[in-house]
Amino acid sequence: MSEEGPDLVVAGAGGGLAGALRAAQLGLDVLVVEVSEHYRRGNNTSMSTAMIPGAGSRFQRAAGIEDSPELFFGDIMRKTKGEADPRLARALTRVSARLVEWLADDMELPLSVVTDFHYPGHSADRCHTIEGRHGTLLLDHLVGRVKREGRIDLLVPARLVDVRLDDGGRVRAAVVETPDGATEEIPTRAVLLATNGYGADRELVGRYLPEIADAVYHGSEASRGDALRIGARLGAATAYLDAYQGHGALAARSSTLVGWATVMHGAVIVGKDGRRFGNETTGYSEYAAVIARQPGSTGWIVLDKRIHDACLAFTDFRQTIEGGALVWADDVAGIAAATGLPADALAEELATTAALARGEGEDRFGRTFFEAELAPPFAVVQVVPALFHTQGGLVVDEHARVTREDGSAIEGLYASGGAAEGISGHGAAGYLAGNGLLPALGLAYLAADHLAADHLAADHLAADHLAADHLADSSPLSSTRELTSEEGSA
Repeated sequence: MSEEGPDLVVAGAGGGLAGALRAAQLGLDVLVVEVSEHYRRGNNTSMSTAMIPGAGSRFQRAAGIEDSPELFFGDIMRKTKGEADPRLARALTRVSARLVEWLADDMELPLSVVTDFHYPGHSADRCHTIEGRHGTLLLDHLVGRVKREGRIDLLVPARLVDVRLDDGGRVRAAVVETPDGATEEIPTRAVLLATNGYGADRELVGRYLPEIADAVYHGSEASRGDALRIGARLGAATAYLDAYQGHGALAARSSTLVGWATVMHGAVIVGKDGRRFGNETTGYSEYAAVIARQPGSTGWIVLDKRIHDACLAFTDFRQTIEGGALVWADDVAGIAAATGLPADALAEELATTAALARGEGEDRFGRTFFEAELAPPFAVVQVVPALFHTQGGLVVDEHARVTREDGSAIEGLYASGGAAEGISGHGAAGYLAGNGLLPALGLAYLAADHLAADHLAADHLAADHLAADHLADSSPLSSTRELTSEEGSA
């Protein structure tokens, strides 16, 4: 780092690492500040299924999948019933394929497009992931790249507690606090708030998300609304604070994610009465609140050996098995004996489901896809609703710059992921798979591109001023450091 401080301070070592790596690639010096020593296993990026949407990627083309940013944008607006911020949704859908290809080509992340099942709400297979399909593998790779990058320093544990602006309203310093309570003001021209949302702050959750406030929180304990508090002091606007990603498939016994691939491959969810209570394929986020309204705020996923084998590609599902959460039975009577569910009602429900899978009749809840009949032996796992992360935050523009209520940008201040407003509209029903990681990685990437271009323009301006001074007084021109056009291009 130079004596003047880093060009960029990134608060949060999750998806924000994409911004740190992109900025370093473009010739900038970066300091990453992370509050938790256990971030590699305890932040929301590490707890994800590592699904990154990319619309129109070369991976899709190779698989014969037709997709485009426009189609992706349409899916977002349809799922959110037109409530998502269209400017932000367009920015993220347009950068999505470039982001995926940059991660694969420049960061050497071994990505491939998921085609073995289809996520609700996506009209094309566009989620890209890595073998194992788990965020810890994604984050470990990014951390490894950061530690090999000479332009990036990592400060752990430390918390960003404030951002200072100069008289012109531009970022001039980041204030960092260490666990012993000591604070340091670090000069910098830019800060990226990548601290996630406020899911770990129960007071804020109760205020903005009352329908899910009593659910299990399954996210980073460091997600306490730091970005909201810092933004409020700087006059930043906020939006969609009632938006969140829930999940209806957290195993009650092991607190591991069963995964919605079970449902998309044909599993059903029943309540304490042995009956289904909704259309499970509407989406795993909104179904969390549906389960929360059931007696005991619980449900049971019923699957079979075919579904079990199809879901083994997911690390989360394998961990659920290893945690002993799945109970096997040769027939419905065995399921009832193991779970206490009423055998007659469950048998009738599974018979109805089998008929629907054969194309006989219409589902009373509107579900249209069951993939195949469930066949013994059966497996059942009890699930509880969970809050994974919040989807509202600071308002940002198409460059990830934080904006004020009047729409003006706070120059040098960026936000990504749960620290920023999301693209899921209001509530939980607008969430699409990847709506967490795309803003986390994509906004961080866009922030780095904008900052590098801003630095390049500033360096050129400084050089022009020096040249003008040289012509005026004929004094020798001092040397200036410039980013190359390749380093500064977006």
